[in-house]
Amino acid sequence: MKFKVSAALAAVALIAGVTSPSFAKELRLSHQWSTSDVRHKVAQIVADEVAAANVDLSIQIFPSGSLFKAKEQYKPMTRGQLDMTVFPLSYAGGQHPEFNLTLMPGLVKNHDHAARLNESPFMGKIEDILASDDVMVLVHGYLAGGFASTQGCITKPDDVKGMQIRAAGKAFEEMLVASGASIASMASSEIYSAMQSGVLQATNTSSSSFVSYRIYEQVKCYTPAGDVALWFMYQPLLMTKSTYDGLNDAQKAALQAGAEKAQAYYLDEAKKEDAESVRVFEEAGVEIAKMTPAEFQMWRDVAKTSSYKTFVESVPGGQELLDMALSVE
Repeated sequence: MKFKVSAALAAVALIAGVTSPSFAKELRLSHQWSTSDVRHKVAQIVADEVAAANVDLSIQIFPSGSLFKAKEQYKPMTRGQLDMTVFPLSYAGGQHPEFNLTLMPGLVKNHDHAARLNESPFMGKIEDILASDDVMVLVHGYLAGGFASTQGCITKPDDVKGMQIRAAGKAFEEMLVASGASIASMASSEIYSAMQSGVLQATNTSSSSFVSYRIYEQVKCYTPAGDVALWFMYQPLLMTKSTYDGLNDAQKAALQAGAEKAQAYYLDEAKKEDAESVRVFEEAGVEIAKMTPAEFQMWRDVAKTSSYKTFVESVPGGQELLDMALSVE
C-alpha cells in the first residue's frame, strides 16, 4: 500500500512540476561580442520583449564568446546544442560556401540596399540553405565598413597599388590583390600596432572596429561607408527552427514582435555607427574621403574578374545565386 501511495504522490508531483511556471522554457543565445556592442543590444531587445510578454519563455544571453567561441556558433545550432546566436553568416562558409556571398565586395551598395536584399529571392535562397540545417533567421542585419590608410585616400582600385593592406574577408583579399595590393592577414585587434610599426599601410574593416581599435590615431585618410560602400557583412540573429516550431502561438508572437523591433533598431544603429565613425575621425584630424558611385563600379568590375569569378567557379549554382543578388536594385 505504501508503494502505491508513494507512486501516486510521485505522479501528482510530476504533473504539478510539468505545469508549474518554474518549467517555463528558457532559450540559450550565444554571441562573440561585449554587452556594449550593437549586436548584443539587438539580442537584448528580443530577450526583453519576450520577457515583457509574460508567455513562460525567457532568453539567457551568453556574450563575449562565453558559451561557444566566435566562429563555433553555427554547428551547435545545427546539433540542437544552442537555440539562438547573432552570427556573421560568412563564418559558416566552410559548411555552405553559398554563405560567402554575405561578405562579398560590392554586392551591397548601402544600408537601404541591404534592407531590400533581406526581402529578396536571393535571401530566400540563403534561408532555404539555413532551413536544411534546422536554422532560421529571426532578425536580419548588415554592418558596413570602409578603408583607412597611413599614406593617402582610398576610393578606387588604383589607390591600393603597392600597398600592404589588411582586408576583412577572403573575397576582399582577392579583389585587393587583383588591384595591385599585397595582403597582410591579421585580426582587427592587431591593425593598430601593425600600422604603428609600418608593417601595414592600409586596412579595410567595419565602422565600429575603426573606432573601437582607435585606428584614427594612425591614419591620414578614412573612407567611410556612405552613399556607397564596398564592405557589408550580413550578421543576423539566427534561431534553431525546431525550437521555434516547438513554441506555442503566444511565445512565437512574442518572439516575432521582439524581432521586428530589433530589426528596425539594427538598421538604424548600423547607419549611426557609420556616421559616428566619421565624427570620431574628423575630430582626430583625419581627412575624410567619399567614394563615388563611379568608383564603386570600378571596384565591382575588379571583383567580377577576381572574387566573383572564384565564387562562381567553386560553388555549384554559384552563378545563379550571384546573379540573384546583383539583380536587386
